[in-house]
Amino acid sequence: MAETTDKTETKTDNQTDNKTTGKTESKIENKTEDNTENKTEEKLKSSTFIIDQLLGGYEKDIITTIYGPAGSGKTTLCLLASISASQLGKKVIFVDTEGGFSLTRFNQLINQFENKDMLKNIFILKPTTFHDQHKAIERLNNMINESIGLIVVDTIGMLYRVEIGKKQAIKEINNMLSVQLNLLTEITRKYNIPILLTNQVYSDFDERNAIKIVGGDIITYASKCLLELKKGANNVRVAIVRKHRSIPDGKEAKFKIVEDGFGAID
Repeated sequence: MAETTDKTETKTDNQTDNKTTGKTESKIENKTEDNTENKTEEKLKSSTFIIDQLLGGYEKDIITTIYGPAGSGKTTLCLLASISASQLGKKVIFVDTEGGFSLTRFNQLINQFENKDMLKNIFILKPTTFHDQHKAIERLNNMINESIGLIVVDTIGMLYRVEIGKKQAIKEINNMLSVQLNLLTEITRKYNIPILLTNQVYSDFDERNAIKIVGGDIITYASKCLLELKKGANNVRVAIVRKHRSIPDGKEAKFKIVEDGFGAID
């Protein structure tokens, strides 16, 4: 696993925060050519039959945003998607804004697969401020090559939310988020690479029991697929399609989080 820290500079450490060692890449070279004319309808499998039955996998030329409360399974879905891309021999760019990439959890998830040597295919960027996040997303265009099979931003809204909370230069911060989503949209459409975002939610006190997504219309407009995760009693989770190009809104699947991913509800 290649990892960059300290405000997403290009330097990498030979040892990650999880104290793992391995081959380290300072950059991903050989930018690929525009793949617009070679797109197919093929989707990236999610590595869990629950989501594959619901969505059929992640479409490759769009942004998919998964949102929900803490502990609902958002990061687990990102890790499973990263495993799926790695199983295909592809590399993953994983922008980890919350420090949510857990080596322990990753190892639990790969136990079900024959190939256990997948961590080396994941290149991690770890921005610590919203401005660092902006720089990291700006870098992506220079990192793309034909070996890249997935881009993850987990989460897109956390550092934005912190910055907005300062109540300074709000218009500038919103403009920066819009630029980030425009850049990600350009990448997924130009290179046919699936982009998976996660996002937080908050309660709207003006509308009782209403849950809203951090970043609002900026995120929802750019995302061609919106998947909401909800937490229920007894470890039950519900995944609900809120926006999709070919699947009706409201389609849902219930599941539980287990050691090797998602499990069916009996």
